[in-house]
Amino acid sequence: MNKTLLSTALVAVMAATAFAPTAQAAGGTINISGKVLTDTCVVSVNGGSTVVLPTVMSSSLNTVGAVAGATSFTVGLTGCDTNTTSATMAFSGANINATTGNLNNTAASGSNVQVQLLNGASVINTNNNTNAPVIAVAAGTGSASLKAQYIAATAAATAGLVSTTVNFTLNYL
Repeated sequence: MNKTLLSTALVAVMAATAFAPTAQAAGGTINISGKVLTDTCVVSVNGGSTVVLPTVMSSSLNTVGAVAGATSFTVGLTGCDTNTTSATMAFSGANINATTGNLNNTAASGSNVQVQLLNGASVINTNNNTNAPVIAVAAGTGSASLKAQYIAATAAATAGLVSTTVNFTLNYL
């Protein structure tokens, strides 16, 4: 009799657990949106691709951190998809100094200066893209005004030529 009573009690407990309410996590909704754009914008730098810095005297760059020859230039975008609202610049290339984020001078008989890029008054670190411009685009066009300047990054400047390049890509939104 005890076995029957124990069996009956066990079946009753199992049946009660089967019908007991269970905790359920709340559900949710994932909304996904995006944008498909036509081909990229037409990009120009000062209407071409070269920025010419002025000739400066080495005496104007005689201490580490001294800058000279700030030269404005424009990166222009035209022919953008009309759904494009902005384009973020990202820099890359072999001439980027990993320590300073400036551009190394690659001229054969070059001065020991670097070239520094600025977005407004903010120095652009081309190594990690700090202060890289975000170009507002409206009706298919946009532009960013930047500056390039010499900088005596590691020592006082010596006389010589200056040449460098940097690549950039645009990420469109």
